[in-house]
Amino acid sequence: MPNNKLIFDANAILRYILDDIPEQADIVEEAIKERETLVLLEVIAEVIYILTKYYNIERKETVENIINFLNETNDKNEILRLALKTFSETDFDFVDCVLYANSNQYDIFTFDKKLNAFIHNVT
Repeated sequence: MPNNKLIFDANAILRYILDDIPEQADIVEEAIKERETLVLLEVIAEVIYILTKYYNIERKETVENIINFLNETNDKNEILRLALKTFSETDFDFVDCVLYANSNQYDIFTFDKKLNAFIHNVT
């Protein structure tokens, strides 16, 4: 018996964002309309890497595209959204942004002085 929630892999999200294979983008769009979805941080990390490194899309545009996708899926993951916002506004890599987004709920153990200062709002 299939689960009710649907998780997209990076390729599906990329097809939707890039609309480079319209037939596949349409299938993703239909799936969004028909099923409840869950968006995994790990998958978004891969999407960010591909969009910024392979397609050379700027960080802010990458985040805008991902936020648009999340809005279509009605994903309410506030940690993911804060991590994306932080990624678009800083030069930290996405994983550091995820750590920062979790710093309100958890103590983050890091030897990274820049990240530690950012988490603790030290300039």
